Amino acid sequence: MAQLKVLICGAGIAGNAFAFWLSKMGHDVTVIERFPALRATGLQIDLRGHGIEVMRRMGLEQSFRAKSVKEQGLEVVDHSGRRRAYFPANRSGKGIQNFTTDFEIMRGDLCRLLYGATVDRVKYVFGTSLESVNDNDGFVEAVFSDGRKEKFDFIVGADGQGSRTRRLILDSDAADPFHPLGVYIAYFTLPRPIGGDDYLASVYLAPQRRFVGIRRHNPREIQVYLACKPDSCKPDSNRLKNAQKGDVVEEKSGFAEIFQGAGWQADDIIKSLEHVDDFYCERLGLVKLDCWSRGRVVLLGDAAFCPSATTGMGTTCSLVGAYILAGEIGKRCRGGSGSATKDALSSAFKAYEQTFRPFIDQVQKGLSDGSSPWDQVPSTSFGIAVFYFFLAIASFFRLDVLARLVLREDVKEWVLPDYDEMMHG
Repeated sequence: MAQLKVLICGAGIAGNAFAFWLSKMGHDVTVIERFPALRATGLQIDLRGHGIEVMRRMGLEQSFRAKSVKEQGLEVVDHSGRRRAYFPANRSGKGIQNFTTDFEIMRGDLCRLLYGATVDRVKYVFGTSLESVNDNDGFVEAVFSDGRKEKFDFIVGADGQGSRTRRLILDSDAADPFHPLGVYIAYFTLPRPIGGDDYLASVYLAPQRRFVGIRRHNPREIQVYLACKPDSCKPDSNRLKNAQKGDVVEEKSGFAEIFQGAGWQADDIIKSLEHVDDFYCERLGLVKLDCWSRGRVVLLGDAAFCPSATTGMGTTCSLVGAYILAGEIGKRCRGGSGSATKDALSSAFKAYEQTFRPFIDQVQKGLSDGSSPWDQVPSTSFGIAVFYFFLAIASFFRLDVLARLVLREDVKEWVLPDYDEMMHG
């Protein structure tokens, strides 16, 4: 197969996974990242269903397991910390995964794993972003933030839900493809030596749809998750909604205001917020686009089809999408630089979308502000007590009904394609 020259914007999971497959097939791949180094931040993520199979096809299962978090399961606790239900990890290798999967890993470890598997055959450029693109018949020209220009056969935007690449290819009057769910989640870690909690995830639901979660990934510290819908909280809790994205001081203050007196460990956690240096606030939402490509530019991962953390499928969607896009390009674009015609690329991009959109449609189905699982959670103390009662029954009979209702792992009859070009590269 003749060599294609490819630019990938974003050195996250989707971008690095795509770089893995393209470079495996012998193509000339450059990855740019606007941050000055690999962004190995973030808390715990997991793989589910077809994402696990893609990771195995990459030959990375042994390396993944060497870095995996050995979380035992998830417990649901009440305001006093008493366990009301417990859902162990599914380690059978069969059926739908539970809240804790058999493939849990810290986001930074997965990023480093993918980077390490590609760095010897991919050119990484950090501290650089894409400023503009000039699409031509035989190539696409990228203009970088440092003023450089370079020609490529095609460009991949894998730069997250707020994708700059996506903004560059959409019409100026196009509707914003990001659809907020009205949910805010704070992620951070706190020092806490291992004690009786061991490697368990613990979650607590407070009135007014406030959620507190903790989980452990090493013996020295825990991960903390605070989630809420400000519109469901007390009327004067507008500080979080009014905080500018990235204004950490205001975002911390907004969460502290909402979670004051919420119960369980909430007060102790918000007292520690001021000194947290890895705080990140995410505004949950979906990315929905009518088309994932334009000319010689194609979108991947959250930039094209962010499913939101609500589904538990973000990492899996990124890995599976990268695999399919690479496979369709391998089947249809066999020419070298300048001879990868627009027709060949258009055919590959169309096949990628036709193959993968049914998967994404199932993952995103029915999710919108007002109809997501967050909106079905009870908001009163009585409602929560009833909810916990049913969870206890489900836990006792080892039913995974809640996981099936909330998570979107089951994509029914969708089948992961095989691509000979990638397996023998």
